[in-house]
Amino acid sequence: MTEEPDRVAVHIKYKDVEKTLSGTPEQVWLLLDRFFAELLPSFDTAKKLNLNVDLQVLVKDSEKIIAFAEEGAYILVPRTKLTDNVTLALLLLGNYIGFRLGKTKSNGLSKEELQTKLGKDAKITSTRLGELVKNEIATKTTDEKYKITTFGLAQIQKDILPKIKSKIGT
Repeated sequence: MTEEPDRVAVHIKYKDVEKTLSGTPEQVWLLLDRFFAELLPSFDTAKKLNLNVDLQVLVKDSEKIIAFAEEGAYILVPRTKLTDNVTLALLLLGNYIGFRLGKTKSNGLSKEELQTKLGKDAKITSTRLGELVKNEIATKTTDEKYKITTFGLAQIQKDILPKIKSKIGT
């Protein structure tokens, strides 16, 4: 009569990947080692390609440019120093930050709300919003509102906010 070797089962969950390994302790150890050797480097590589924006850093970068009152987000920079596209992008940025901080109720703004805040007619507002959507800075939601994209957040943080700060001397 032969003795059955001890069997081990290990369940691994790493982000979206789950795997169960079973076998002898030696087999499972080798499979586990292979899992970490093969799978984790690809996760680390993919993670470097993920577009993420740190809200805390974004808020700090937006100081003296965007502020909040009971009515919502406001742009503190004189309009004469901003293009219509940048103004709209900042309004969407302010709404995004406000929503994430619980200061605004909706994650999007209607074309009418943006037109009022921009102070331009409907045709100009529509054209500028279309440009922002085409450039993937903004997106139109299913409820006909506009919100900033993750790509838009990254672009604003990297390119637009530093330019504005240099213009206003902060």
